[in-house]
Amino acid sequence: MTAPVVQTFLELVRIDSPTGSELGVARYAADRLAALGFDVQVDDTATETGSNTGNVVATLPGTADGRSVAFSAHMDCVSPCEGIEPVIEDGVVRSAGDTVLGADDKAGIAAIIEGMAAVIEAGTPRPDVRVVLTVAEEAGLRGAKALAPESCRADLCLVLDADGPVGGIVTAAPTHHTFIARFTGAAAHAGVEPEKGVSAIEMASAAVCRMELGRLDAETTANIGTIRGGTATNVVAPTCVVTGECRSLDTGRVEAVRASLDAALRGAANEAGGEVEVTWTLEYRGFRFADDAAEVAIVKDACRSIGVEPRTFATGGGSDGSIFAGHGVRTLVLSSGMTSVHSIDERIAVEDMERLASLVGAVLAHAVE
Repeated sequence: MTAPVVQTFLELVRIDSPTGSELGVARYAADRLAALGFDVQVDDTATETGSNTGNVVATLPGTADGRSVAFSAHMDCVSPCEGIEPVIEDGVVRSAGDTVLGADDKAGIAAIIEGMAAVIEAGTPRPDVRVVLTVAEEAGLRGAKALAPESCRADLCLVLDADGPVGGIVTAAPTHHTFIARFTGAAAHAGVEPEKGVSAIEMASAAVCRMELGRLDAETTANIGTIRGGTATNVVAPTCVVTGECRSLDTGRVEAVRASLDAALRGAANEAGGEVEVTWTLEYRGFRFADDAAEVAIVKDACRSIGVEPRTFATGGGSDGSIFAGHGVRTLVLSSGMTSVHSIDERIAVEDMERLASLVGAVLAHAVE
């Protein structure tokens, strides 16, 4: 007999939901949560995010005093994710075709729905619960960024969206800055009078050569993502656009790296006699928990209660959890059992799905005073 969380997962992955087209999943999840007694709302952020639906926010009053808990997952999947046909072989679910599976992040959605269903059916005492399902996570966390801060409020927010076996707890994530640098030089005929030109590509190249890139230390990285410029081989390039980023678990370090990258961009333009317009964007702020923090202890105890050994780790990536943490919500990101995400080799073990659903209930039990 197929476990409820697996059945729900199979139903979810068969609903097409590339970024911007999450409506089918939103309706499915909203109906299931409403049937469990949640007050379900869909926010009005679709215009801002470019999706065909808003974020789903559902609340359920508690039956006992304790720390309020929010569970979150995202509804979109990376391409190719249309026409997914899941198969189960040797206790592992994967895609039967040339698509991703969609465990990222429908495993999280299924675990939230079925974990809550089990708690409600058993009548287990629980604190206030909030469920937040976002759109457009795979396109720069747009759904979470558009979400009203009060919609993710809770004493503890758990985002079910990290890869690896259940039991993983992300306790540190980076602050992330991105930039767009637009260099402007002067066009000239490259074969007749190159002396009259100022190459924007040369400025950009000089700037990049001044930068320290890659892994800068155990907690810090920097990268140039794209360079686009020029019009033809016989024209000194009048424009060039460079994009890049820096991240660090250390907030002071990331600001120093950002300043260094900015200085390299501006210095190269100034020395060449050109101009550069640099636009920086703070994508999200980092967070860090001590291993003995009360919130971490709740999740660790919950893991052990279901026979899973917890493990804490830091990540260099961002998630919706980074946005929620930036609103002052105590947020942890949990491993959901998925592996090889963002590829057609993506898979998840049935055992991990069952454990994740059990972990939802165990967290609520340990959040009750």
